[in-house]
Amino acid sequence: MYTNEQQTLPPPHPRRTPEYPAPVSAQALRELFAACADFETRQIDFGLDGKLSLQVCWLDGLVSGEAVTEDVLRPLTQSVRAGGADDEGACIERILHGAVYRCSVHLRRDLDSLVADLTHGHCAVVFSRSRAALTFELRARESRAVSEPTLEKSLKGAKDSFVETLRINTSLVRRRVCTPRLKLAESTVGRKTHTRVAVLFVEGVAAPEIVTELIRRLNALDVDALLGVGTLEEAVVDAPFSPYPQLLHTERPDRFAMHLLDGRVGLLIDGLPLGLVLPVTFAEFMKVTGDGSVHFTVATLLTLLRYLALSLSMLLPAVYTAVAMYHQEMIPTRLLLSIIEAEQSVPFSTALEVLGMLAAFSLLQEAGLRLPDPIGDTVSIIGALIVGQAAVEARVVSPIAIIVVAVSGICCYTLPSQDMGFAVRLTRLGLLLAAIAGGLFGVGVGCCLLLLHLGDLDSFGRNYTAPLSDGRPWGVLRLLLRPPRAWDKLRDPQLRTPDRRHRL
Repeated sequence: MYTNEQQTLPPPHPRRTPEYPAPVSAQALRELFAACADFETRQIDFGLDGKLSLQVCWLDGLVSGEAVTEDVLRPLTQSVRAGGADDEGACIERILHGAVYRCSVHLRRDLDSLVADLTHGHCAVVFSRSRAALTFELRARESRAVSEPTLEKSLKGAKDSFVETLRINTSLVRRRVCTPRLKLAESTVGRKTHTRVAVLFVEGVAAPEIVTELIRRLNALDVDALLGVGTLEEAVVDAPFSPYPQLLHTERPDRFAMHLLDGRVGLLIDGLPLGLVLPVTFAEFMKVTGDGSVHFTVATLLTLLRYLALSLSMLLPAVYTAVAMYHQEMIPTRLLLSIIEAEQSVPFSTALEVLGMLAAFSLLQEAGLRLPDPIGDTVSIIGALIVGQAAVEARVVSPIAIIVVAVSGICCYTLPSQDMGFAVRLTRLGLLLAAIAGGLFGVGVGCCLLLLHLGDLDSFGRNYTAPLSDGRPWGVLRLLLRPPRAWDKLRDPQLRTPDRRHRL
């Protein structure tokens, strides 16, 4: 059910002090783009009658030279299109009414807007006497083609992913959400880069206060450049000092569209092949898009498996270290004898063993990520096999320590989100240090502090630990179980969407 309530948004471009206060003129552009070899300008006579001279300016590489020739220069030099215009005002009117073959034309009377258009792939026709310019979008189409996702593998879903061009990314989303209620508000971030950022939401589904607050935070972001996600993420999230992710990153347009239809708000950044989604909860980072394409019992079992892997990844090294150092009475006798026999020939303590193996595992993981693919895979496999086997044979570490660290690392790989994986690795290290300091008591204190930290986090006013902390019964069951589609008729109540029902 749609609502007719109109959403009032703050302006996407707040009024700021002009960066280029000079009036619009060809001379001002030449001074600004001095020593820029890619800045091109050409003087032409409108209609070739010699009455009016115009300056056409563009940045080579951002603009298609063929399009400039065919769609701008050719029409402007045809006498039939001049229509007897003998001043710049009449010339502007003729061009605005169709003298140039372009679908979009913008009249610019300030140098800031004109420079922004030029640096985003527009061609400008400058009228120096009138201190105005007309810009036409002639962006070069050389960009990376839409390809298959590399991080989020799709088994039963779409095979396309976001690219580095903003307008291609918005078109990928609109192909899936074919409704005029899909709204798009653009803003510009970065005093030097002027990076375009698009805010997408479905009107009547997304909560208006979330959209308003997000655009307000974007407008308040005052930085030189926006070239990565980290700059935007730290300025937008509620708790930037927390290692736990508060923005969901995805490279799949279908997953991005699914979150929009659930009532969330999306962000697309020009130059980055990622979509950002907010608000989010901890549970969203444990879900994958493929869960919706399998039977609900299979999806439930997979969810349980992921939470089990999460628990093992965070707690296994800490619990093993605490039990081996402080609580040997908890270990079965035969296993204890095996551990003692293995540890007798090892010169290091259990704490140093586990810390050293975690450090070695992290080094192998970073080496596999940073090196080229063939070399990285080889280093990871050879490092894990040869170094681990050599360490055991040299009696530097015990086999059980290698098993504990390896199981913990493999479980961390099962998490759908890399950002959540990094946070889990930091938490695992913190719990291990707590176990070394205080045994199981230290592990318990660390877990309590972790729960307090997660419970204190909010994402745009929504509980980060929902549905466990939203005050509704059966929170654990709603967290772990995926109900059949016929039973799942309402959107997440945490999002407070105006239209709560998504299924009749």
